[in-house]
Amino acid sequence: MEKIINLDHQIFILLNNLGNPKFDTFWLFITNQRNWTPFFIFLIFLTYRKLGGKKTFYLILTVSLLIFATDQTCNLFKNYFQRLRPCNTENLKAIIRIVKTSDTYSFFSGHAANSSAVAMFLFLVLKKHYKYFGAIFLWPLIFAYSRIYLGLHFPLDILTGYLFGTTFGILAVKLFDWILKNRLLNTQ
Repeated sequence: MEKIINLDHQIFILLNNLGNPKFDTFWLFITNQRNWTPFFIFLIFLTYRKLGGKKTFYLILTVSLLIFATDQTCNLFKNYFQRLRPCNTENLKAIIRIVKTSDTYSFFSGHAANSSAVAMFLFLVLKKHYKYFGAIFLWPLIFAYSRIYLGLHFPLDILTGYLFGTTFGILAVKLFDWILKNRLLNTQ
């Protein structure tokens, strides 16, 4: 395990030190979830355009449950493992770029988990309607990299977040299909 943690630290140092103060404002903007609101509205529009009002309502409900489940699972892991963030790791502070700090724990990344969960869910629901919808996976990549750039997460935190998020996204599709089957059949 020590070798894995050491490798995780080395990859983090490499990726984090690629940063440049000229781009700090950009990455601070990227990491703020509220700044993605126009993107989320666009995704709701695309959904509504292909699925209609009722299905879009149930999709939003499912995404809300998905984010809640993913976020709470992430918090359970953070509180259990209590892994310090890079910005709070004493032996790294002098050799990394710390653009933003946080006093919460690091393992695993909620940004990576939530964004990959929603991306996977929406991809599986909408891929047959939009030819290039796979581009949605750029969102979690950019969003999660911001966490490394700012000094808030190790790569292993991000990868674990992706794994959990992707799994939860796949499960959410099954829930969404069940909701549509049971709710829409009962309302017709």
